[in-house]
Amino acid sequence: MQLSDFNYELPPELIAQHPLANRTDSRLLEVKADEPNHVQLVDRQFKDILSIVQPGDLLVFNDTKVIPARLHGKKETGGNVELLIERISGEKQAWVQIRASKVPKTGTTVHIHNQAGETFPVEMIGYDGRFYEVRFPENVFSLLERFGELPLPPYIEHQPDGEDAQRYQTVVAKNPGAVAAPTAGLHFDESILQELKKLGVHQAAVTLHVGAGTFTPVREEDLSKHKMHYEWFSIPNATLEAIETTKKNGGKIVAVGTTSLRALESQAASGQNSGETNLFITPGYQFKTVDCLLTNFHLPKSTLLMLVSAFAGMENIRAAYQHAIHQKYRFFSYGDAMFLCRLENPKL
Repeated sequence: MQLSDFNYELPPELIAQHPLANRTDSRLLEVKADEPNHVQLVDRQFKDILSIVQPGDLLVFNDTKVIPARLHGKKETGGNVELLIERISGEKQAWVQIRASKVPKTGTTVHIHNQAGETFPVEMIGYDGRFYEVRFPENVFSLLERFGELPLPPYIEHQPDGEDAQRYQTVVAKNPGAVAAPTAGLHFDESILQELKKLGVHQAAVTLHVGAGTFTPVREEDLSKHKMHYEWFSIPNATLEAIETTKKNGGKIVAVGTTSLRALESQAASGQNSGETNLFITPGYQFKTVDCLLTNFHLPKSTLLMLVSAFAGMENIRAAYQHAIHQKYRFFSYGDAMFLCRLENPKL
């Protein structure tokens, strides 16, 4: 696999900058593929999910909660610095991305500030080649609540506001730790969740704390050389039992988002119900748990585009994206959605 296999041209005006008035107002592209290179594309509204999933199916959501992960401060030399939490590694420690004219050295201190004029020191303690490890003077979460800013993705051009605080968070979010939203879940509101339950569609949850690494571009043309970022996941026993029951009864496992899928497939591959995963899914991967996937449209040359290509077939995804661009679907985090079912033995 080559990086250039996963490129496409996207008109900038199709990048959704704001959410629609209601969560369920999005469009939904259903990708029906019963064999490689034979695909039917059906333009729908998101509420049509009520007729696509069937009684006895299981929707698996990621219940992670986005934290205010962006911090602003100054180096000891006085230069401005921005820290973006990549993942929290302990009560007082985290791995971060740093934006500065010159990155502060290990052993030095960065002074974080907020609009109220409060400050606290962060100690630089390590570097793994991509991310920097830092130590906070007290609990990371409590300091982020006082000093942090909602970390909107780099392709959203406005500063986070009150609308983002509400809408860049799913209605099932409860476990804080993500620095990016599991965006497929953004399309659901409480009303449609209740309608699905009435139809006999079951629901379960996993937790995968989405890291800032999800936006890190793939720089290796040879994908076998790419090092996937780590993210923490956890799957309750109740969810594993629901999956087993659903499969026994002939229902489908529908992952709501690529993060739910990665958590489920990481558990199936490792046998571990929790831990850190750097599972990198590319065409040729043999899926073990997930049957169908609800997902947004993903960035060119991204690991997420590679994942959906592995799931539904590269040519089918290319056709779906070309169709979505032609039909002016809205792309990325605040954009529209796709519904895919797993293609057995997709042609690479």
